[in-house]
Amino acid sequence: VQLQASGGGLVQAGNSLRLSCVASGTGSAYSTYDMSWYRQAPGRQREFVAIHASGPYTQYAESVKGRFTISRDNAKTTAYLQMNALKAEDTAIYYCKARTVRHDDYWGQGTLVTVSS
Repeated sequence: VQLQASGGGLVQAGNSLRLSCVASGTGSAYSTYDMSWYRQAPGRQREFVAIHASGPYTQYAESVKGRFTISRDNAKTTAYLQMNALKAEDTAIYYCKARTVRHDDYWGQGTLVTVSS
């Protein structure tokens, strides 16, 4: 399984970005994976942002709730993170993660989001 994250960039505070995470090598199993986004700001540990389980269940970190939306398109083996009302503190490298039913984790390479205030 390989994950390719994209969509990061430099934006002003208050604006939006949409990140994508395309999975390959999953075959038909992609729909059974839990897809998550994490982020790591400079000098800080990687932290959970959002998860979209294989079913409709989603969960968000308190810091992004109401601003970020995670979604997935199983036919395209792609997960998305729509980020609205961005703040300077959202600046980080964003990583996507796939967790299989056996709890094997696969990580993407990360995409940098920089929010200027």
